[in-house]
Amino acid sequence: MRITALYTYPVKGSHRLAHDAARVEPWGLAGDRRWAMVDAEGVAITQRDTPRLTHLSVVTRPGGLDLSAPGLPALSVDEPADGPEELVRVFRRFDPLPARVAEKEWSSRFLGRDARLVWQADPTGRPLFSHGRPDDRVNLADGFPVLLANEGSLAALNDWLAEAGEEPVPMTRFRPNVVVGGAEAWVEDAWLGRRLRIGDVTFRAAKACSRCVVTTIDQDTGEKGRQPLRVLGQRRRFDNGVLFAINLIPDISGEVHVGDTVEVG
Repeated sequence: MRITALYTYPVKGSHRLAHDAARVEPWGLAGDRRWAMVDAEGVAITQRDTPRLTHLSVVTRPGGLDLSAPGLPALSVDEPADGPEELVRVFRRFDPLPARVAEKEWSSRFLGRDARLVWQADPTGRPLFSHGRPDDRVNLADGFPVLLANEGSLAALNDWLAEAGEEPVPMTRFRPNVVVGGAEAWVEDAWLGRRLRIGDVTFRAAKACSRCVVTTIDQDTGEKGRQPLRVLGQRRRFDNGVLFAINLIPDISGEVHVGDTVEVG
């Protein structure tokens, strides 16, 4: 069993970046979801209600980001280390956390409403809301530092879609950070509560990931359908949600690479 793909999403909800190697930090892969666009009330804007975020392309660079989107001029944004501080929320029901405002005009034009691009200057300031230790921290992801998905499970899901007369979906629908190949379908269910070693880095398999409407959005076009969430709901519905992929918490920092072996402890 090995890593077959690594992804980050520099701005929450943005188009993915693929990597051959990634630095693992306590709060997630380096450069992953340290930025977000927030609404007038300081709540993060996500693909759940704004599929247009799929058209937001981001390139990371030392000290900032380069943004591009159809119909807009490209924009280079520096990390606003001395920018205005604002309390924001990943979800309306979540506790607020400090961030710094980087930019307003471009984000508002892109989304067609009042918005601001904010940066999580201090990723040590957001604790996990569940399944973690008191010192665990997370970036601006929904809830956990790293999401791992299994190609074998995707193949099984696509078999179910074919039986239902539906088109297959790519792994990008699930917006994972780490993709593994060479494992049986749904074997990751048995990894929960155990440790994974990827290269020299160990992770705790904390919680299965409950899926939402984002899985029905084509991550390259922004078009929305009904699959695979409908079939997943028929086949993978449990008391804790409609499940696909698992959430990981890093034990230590380090680097992981495409091709690294994955061992379950």
